[in-house]
Amino acid sequence: MEALIAFGAALLALRLAGRLAGRWRERRAPHLAAWSASLLAFAVASGALAWGAAAGWSNEAFRVYYLFGGLLTAALLGAGSLLLTGRRWAGAAALAYTGLAVGIAVAVPLTEPVGGSEIPDAAEHLDFWPARMAAVLGNSLGTLAVVGVALATARRRPLGNALVVAGVLTAAGGSALFGLGVAQTAVALAVAVVLLYAGIVARPRRS
Repeated sequence: MEALIAFGAALLALRLAGRLAGRWRERRAPHLAAWSASLLAFAVASGALAWGAAAGWSNEAFRVYYLFGGLLTAALLGAGSLLLTGRRWAGAAALAYTGLAVGIAVAVPLTEPVGGSEIPDAAEHLDFWPARMAAVLGNSLGTLAVVGVALATARRRPLGNALVVAGVLTAAGGSALFGLGVAQTAVALAVAVVLLYAGIVARPRRS
């Protein structure tokens, strides 16, 4: 059952990422590409969660989960928010960071092998530098960018921005649910991705 819930969260995130990608193809707005990539990372992380729940956690499943969930999702979401405000440098920064994150996830050695049925604690398997430091920076700066842009543009998009912030907070809460198991984390991630998508596509308030 836990694997099915996580797999459902992955399918939901993948579907919403695809819809945002469709909007990007129509409008060619760079922030939509970054947001679509963020939800795609969300989907892959949820898929890795399902993988670990169904087959038991392995080094490979953990690396996929850490890369897409721990390193990329929040950072790409924040890049999308910055691109929305016209900061074109955020696109190049996001690409550079993504390359760095992939290198870290693939090459950094694990301090302990991964196993068991519970979601692995990164502190037990990765040194703080560089892997966990990159996650702290990516998540912190990405979240700050999302919340900062949401507050700065709240008058124009009050509902949409409130939903985006709620989605970010729900995703952060889902990360805190690791000790409660896969099912609770997967449900939190599914709720978070729905809130994020709803906030992203919400129409600005008419003046």
